[in-house]
Amino acid sequence: MTWIHPLAPGCGESADVLGGKGHGLVVLRRLSLPVPPGFVIGTRACRAFLRDGRFPDGLDAELATAVRALEDATGRRFGSGDGRPLAVAVRSGAAVSMPGMMDTVLNLGLTAEATAALAAETGDPDFAHETRRRFLDGFPAASVPDDAMGQLHAAVRAVFASWHSPRATTYRELNRIPHDLGTAVIVQAMVFGNRDEHSGSGVAFSRDPNTGAKAPFGDVLFGRQGDDVVSGRSTTRPLSNLADREPAVWERLVAALHRLERHYRDACHVEFTFEAGDLWFLQVRPGGLTGRAAVRTAVDLADDRLIDRRTALRRISLRHLQDARTPRIDTGDGIDLLTRGRGACPGVVSGRIAVTADQAARMAADGPVILVRPVTSPLDMHGLAAAAGVATSRGGPTSHAAVVARAMGKPAVVDAAGLTVDTAADHVRIGERVVPSGTLITIDGTGGEIALGNPRITTGTADVHLHRLLAWADEVSGDRSQRSDQDRLSAAHARL
Repeated sequence: MTWIHPLAPGCGESADVLGGKGHGLVVLRRLSLPVPPGFVIGTRACRAFLRDGRFPDGLDAELATAVRALEDATGRRFGSGDGRPLAVAVRSGAAVSMPGMMDTVLNLGLTAEATAALAAETGDPDFAHETRRRFLDGFPAASVPDDAMGQLHAAVRAVFASWHSPRATTYRELNRIPHDLGTAVIVQAMVFGNRDEHSGSGVAFSRDPNTGAKAPFGDVLFGRQGDDVVSGRSTTRPLSNLADREPAVWERLVAALHRLERHYRDACHVEFTFEAGDLWFLQVRPGGLTGRAAVRTAVDLADDRLIDRRTALRRISLRHLQDARTPRIDTGDGIDLLTRGRGACPGVVSGRIAVTADQAARMAADGPVILVRPVTSPLDMHGLAAAAGVATSRGGPTSHAAVVARAMGKPAVVDAAGLTVDTAADHVRIGERVVPSGTLITIDGTGGEIALGNPRITTGTADVHLHRLLAWADEVSGDRSQRSDQDRLSAAHARL
């Protein structure tokens, strides 16, 4: 049995084998978009490892062969102290997206000797040593081998094992993902977003994931690696800043998003890194939209004749429909507005403040809770699952909190910069104002408002895209009687 597969256009394996991330990288290569060279350890190897507690027979030899091929493709040597050293990224990639739930290791292969070689190659010792520090800090095991192949074996085992981590298990249970799928592992040559002033990382949607507006949307950080963007630890900049700072990178990114949307016939989003002005793609996935955005996108794609009306109707679920009429906080007189951040997932919800994931899980038994954190991580998954909504003081609309909230359909506010979370004192602070945990607040995931108590809520109205979609539903069902939106869509689905 073959355990390892190339990231090549001719790879005929499905997402069940390559994982969604690996399969997306093959699509990117097939479309002649820039992808760092690498290979995929398939999901079958993970299932064998989880069953037997060790690498399956033959994987060690295939791994050594794949690394040699990667050295040949890059002209670098793995873990070498001579010439040009090769560092790799080791990422998980299940068949079904599980954002941030499993381990990732960046900059692997930077042994002490390789770090010295990288410093000599780049003429920038600070960059080389900072990159090695990030590798050591992010390595999932307590003892880090100082030989590159030892590091790679340990990292692959850690990614496989993280399939059964509590956070990953909880996420699968919430999203009804089978527990026996296993994850693929993607190994790619590193691209350094922290290389220089013309480097950076970001996440880009082909359309606004909250509204469906047809314009590139996302986050970017200059001089930083990709985990800084998706973790939410750093305050990101709007994607449009890339047009001013790196116009050539921006033009290539926009062209690629357009090409990918036409390929998938759907909105899509990518993770990307640019090093010294060169753009590279690390992931692509279709979808990831809220209900309102999904409706608008389906209608727009039908107008552009990329899909037909029946396909547009099939893409809209009852949950999408419920989310399409987005309520808003009435910000008129009488509201006690605590602060405002950036809306990351539409909807309005009230609940009591919880400042840790454990606290949210406990308090949720007695009523709705809003998890309020500086940022969230996969370790907060049980709290995110229990909470009715989430607010963070840092991060952008593509941070961990935002991505998970959209996947779960929960209102979210991020980058509420005026908000300080003090877990030791069990309160949040807004300026000089102290608000204890347990206090009732309301968040608006569209406008980004965080208000005290239960403010007035304005009822969302259907926009022109929803009206048109429901008219198509009536045409399919042949029933034009006055019924609820859900009944109209359900009747159309029954005929499709």
